[in-house]
Amino acid sequence: MKTKTEVKNSYRLPIAMMYAIFFMIAFVTGLTDPMGVIVRDQFQASNFMSQLGTFANFIAYAFMGIPAGIMLSRIGYKKTALAAIAIGFTGVGVQFLSGAAESFGVYLAGAFISGFSMCMLNAVVNPMLNTLGGGGKRGCQLIQWGATCNSTAATITPVLLGYLMGEASERTIEKANPALFIAMGIFALAFIVLSFVRIPEPDIETSAQRKGDKHSPMSFRHFVLGIIAIFFYVGVEVSIPNIANLYMTSIGISASIAGTIVGSYWFLMMVGRFIGAALGAKFTSRQMLTVTSVTAIALILTAISLPNDITVDVAWMIDSPKPEMLPVSMVIMALCGLCTSIQWGAIFNLSVEGLGKYTAAASGIFMVMVCGGGILPPVHGLVADVAGYMSSYFVSVAGFAFILYYALKGSKNVNKDIKTE
Repeated sequence: MKTKTEVKNSYRLPIAMMYAIFFMIAFVTGLTDPMGVIVRDQFQASNFMSQLGTFANFIAYAFMGIPAGIMLSRIGYKKTALAAIAIGFTGVGVQFLSGAAESFGVYLAGAFISGFSMCMLNAVVNPMLNTLGGGGKRGCQLIQWGATCNSTAATITPVLLGYLMGEASERTIEKANPALFIAMGIFALAFIVLSFVRIPEPDIETSAQRKGDKHSPMSFRHFVLGIIAIFFYVGVEVSIPNIANLYMTSIGISASIAGTIVGSYWFLMMVGRFIGAALGAKFTSRQMLTVTSVTAIALILTAISLPNDITVDVAWMIDSPKPEMLPVSMVIMALCGLCTSIQWGAIFNLSVEGLGKYTAAASGIFMVMVCGGGILPPVHGLVADVAGYMSSYFVSVAGFAFILYYALKGSKNVNKDIKTE
């Protein structure tokens, strides 16, 4: 029989693979933001159309969330992960081909295929890391490190693409090829390594699906409101940097600076996750969700109210010899990353509180509602086309207002009479 140390050492490689997958989820998802700027300039698309890549990527969750859960129970975690990696490689490959074909439609198809992969991978990595860590604090710790890898990729992607884009007249999908090649290379490596790695296959809880059970996660009001809150959360989390990128590049800010500002947003999300983990033992999810929602609303309203001529010189970001003036409102938008950092975990914890045997089924439904990240950005873009970039941020204010309502009132379990064991 293996000792605990031997078991821990035997799982080092699969743990590393899960971290790589966490990185890839954010890297590939993050491509849709700067790619929105590229396709807008290459195809002379509207702000609404520029966000259709994000829509295609995230709407795939609506189609694949529940099937991903079924795949886990029928073919296991390893085979599901391998299938997801293969699909991800294909999706990024199609986006690469869209550059050669100079086709907006092919690009959208690639983003949609990539979304299927991201949904499947998300369904795998969290429970798998928890299992590899043996559950408890160690399992939670592995997931937090995975989230850090996720945030790292989200920080790097817009900065990398910003430098690759070049001037507006040169922005084509082919400029993003180096990033697409990196993504395909890591996918290929992950597939090969994972094929030869043994990983445990945890049992899937199916008691909530027993025949004759008249209840489900949807029987709980606080869960229903929670998945609506998740829908809005993912939507505003993606919309804030996406619209900021479009706005900055539209007023003449260089793509490299815009990418750095967007990268700062994701970097601050990573910082916020560290802070949230440190304070998690002292404050409840409801308290953290309330504070971050109020702060986000205050920051966005402040940014909206500031005139465009209130600027700061950011020439140091690209070592420019001449001044590079950036609206202070964009700096404030980047600070919103501190607020969005912990909200997924807080909403999830509040939503599944008291669900017991229905928690497993609830997780699958959560994956479906990630599609909010694909629906709200185009809405944001449409409002930007009609009312202007900064005015479109009232969409994000509305999203955070619902999340605040959920923290204060909607998250209370009023269905305690339903048996969950």
